[in-house]
Formats: sequence, C-alpha cells, structure tokens
Amino acid sequence: MGSFARALEDFFTLRGLALPTDQAERLAAGRRHRRVEAVPEPLRPAVAAFDVFRMRAQDRARRAGTRPRSNHTLEAALATMRDLAIFLIDERQKTDWSLVDVHDIEAFLAILPRARKRRLTVLRQFFRFARAQKLVLVDPTRGLIAKEANGFRGQTLTLAQQRELFRRWTTEEHVHPHEALVGMLALLHGASSSEVRLLQITEVDQLAQSIRLGKRPHPVPLDPASWTVLQRCLEHRDAWPTENPHVMVTKGTKAGRSPASTAYLSHILDDCGSPPRMIRSTRLVDLVNTMDPKLVAAAFGMDSQATLIYLADHVDAGRLPAP
Repeated sequence: MGSFARALEDFFTLRGLALPTDQAERLAAGRRHRRVEAVPEPLRPAVAAFDVFRMRAQDRARRAGTRPRSNHTLEAALATMRDLAIFLIDERQKTDWSLVDVHDIEAFLAILPRARKRRLTVLRQFFRFARAQKLVLVDPTRGLIAKEANGFRGQTLTLAQQRELFRRWTTEEHVHPHEALVGMLALLHGASSSEVRLLQITEVDQLAQSIRLGKRPHPVPLDPASWTVLQRCLEHRDAWPTENPHVMVTKGTKAGRSPASTAYLSHILDDCGSPPRMIRSTRLVDLVNTMDPKLVAAAFGMDSQATLIYLADHVDAGRLPAP
C-alpha cells in the first residue's frame, strides 16, 4: 500500500468512516514467510510448523485478553531459527533436527556471545515444540544456562568524544535535524530511540520548554542547547505539508500518522559514528554512579533493578574511610 492509500486510510479511520485495513498484518506475514523460506529445505518444515504454532498462540492470547507476542518478537525468533538451520547445514553437516545435540547448540550460541540469552530462549521454545511433535527425542537445550552476568558490558564515550558530538549537533549546520535531536536527547537526557521516535507535538510544552518522554512520570525540562535543536527539528517538520502528530516526520510518514520506522532511527546517527545505545548508556552510567540508582529509575520511569546493571565497580575516593 502506497503513501496515498495510507493517507486515505488514516483520514477515514480517524473520522470513524471506515475500518482500518490489515496492512500491518500482511506485511508481518510477508516478513515471516521470507524468514521461513530462507531456512534450508531439509529443516524448513519444522520451522514452518513452529511459526504456525506461535501464530495460533498469538491469536489465542488476543482473544483471551492477555499479552500476545508482538510481530517483532515472532520475526526475531524465526530469524534465530533460520540462522541455526544454516549453521547446522553448513558447519555441522546435519540435515535432521533429531541429530542436533548440545555441542551443536553451544557452538551456535558461541557465535554471538552477547545474544546468548535471547537466542537460547528461542531455541528452548522450539525444541520443546519439536519434542511435543515427536520431531526430536531429546531436548538439546535442557541442560544449558544463559551464563550471562547481570552487569553492564557495553561501550561508552569518553569526555572528549562527548564534547565533539555536542559541538557537532549544536554548531554544524549541515547536520540533519533528526540526527541532532536524537543525539542531544540521548547525550544529555538519556532518551532512547523509541522515546524520541514516539514523541508527539502535543507533548512539547513551549512555555515551560519541556517535553514528555515515554513512560517518564514527569516532563523533562530542556536546556537551551537541546531546546534549540528541538526547534530546528520542528522547523524541518513544518516544511512538510503533513498532519502527522509526531515531531520526527520523514518522507515515508508525512502522508500518514504513524511514527518514523525503527530502521530509520537505527541509522540516523551513522554519520556521527556513535550508535544511540552507546550514547544513552554513557549518560545512564554517569547518572547511576553519581546519584542514587533508585532516583534515576524513578526519573526515567524504569524498573528499580534495571539501573543497577549500570553500577560500575568503583567507589569514590571521598567515600572511603581514612587510612
């Protein structure tokens, strides 16, 4: 469905003149189908059956009023199974799921150590399904553990790098307003990409110069530099003839009301060389190690345990007892 059709759909559904189409569901079905088709032929039927089983579970959860798995979760699981099947065929020369053992699973998980916990969760779900369907006799994931310590292991920016990025987003006019907005809110206010992506015009307070981000309980007051960057982004938005309520409007979303895509946000900071997660982690690490983690969790709308992983193994010299 093109941009004009999406604009018509938003217009009629917003005014209660028509029911929304199933465009998003059909696109998700296409993405799942492509992932299943990428599985090598000998191992494909089991993965296809696993996809059907999870889709039925999603439908039951929707009808029961519980929390169904999102399309993104289902697609990520199929991508993991696709990668495992290709690994088994190319690296282990195994063309049947019943031949998979714990050593194959360990070798596959060792390829991406940081994704071990997430991938192991998907593999456990698949092999439970396969055992129930008599596709395997033994679950090769039964004795495995995630082996993932609760601690921050990501990368952060040095002070010199932070200053360089700050100057880039506040002084260089060739920088795209969307890049500057995402970067500044992550660098100074610890905003995630999803928080900036879903930010709407109604959540910007022009008088108080503050915004509402995600699930944060209170408005976030902006410093002069961040407020200037936000105004540049709003001016860029005003150049589009759009009724999209979001602050960040792209060429693909100007005709509708949906936010910018996650793929767009994932590449918005490519020119500066630092991903959004690294910039946000730098701010969180600094706040958690200089303030009470519970206060940071309350201000950011996070779980009280979520901020504890950013605690570094460092004690301020002034807080140590005198020798």
